[in-house]
Amino acid sequence: MRYEYCPKCGKKLTDRPAGDDGKVPYCEACEKYWFDSFASCVIIQITNEYDEIVLLRQSYMSDEYRNYVSGYMVPGENAEEAALREVREETGLQLDSLEYGGTWWYGEGDMLMHGFFGSVKKQDFHLSPEVDSADWIPWQEAPKYMYPDMPGNAQQGLYRIFVKRKKEQEA
Repeated sequence: MRYEYCPKCGKKLTDRPAGDDGKVPYCEACEKYWFDSFASCVIIQITNEYDEIVLLRQSYMSDEYRNYVSGYMVPGENAEEAALREVREETGLQLDSLEYGGTWWYGEGDMLMHGFFGSVKKQDFHLSPEVDSADWIPWQEAPKYMYPDMPGNAQQGLYRIFVKRKKEQEA
């Protein structure tokens, strides 16, 4: 999001040079730069000991595709804490391990997606009201339920890393 007005005092911002960042919205009254902002989110590919992947159906997101656990970070928490919280809230699962997988820029929503790999022993779900259903899907079958691959698709990015690791383990 690009600021037009100062979030503190409401005054119209002007563009002002800010070193290597070029022109940045600036409040003359507050003497403060307002750099573009965006949402920080987490997305977690959860697998079990059988290499099955958790895929959620959330009708408010899509009736056609299934997604990984994901959600917004809240002020005061780091990405790892957000990932653990989102998994617990949406599925009721307590992860045995969590590993950082990388970041993806999702331009449609102005979001930086922090991707993770989580693992847990296979068990029943205790779903949040925002989740319609969840299933353990064999990893080879997951792509036919997932969102199509396109720039910024963190789900596909994490899945590609997972597949690459599987192939390296088998070699």
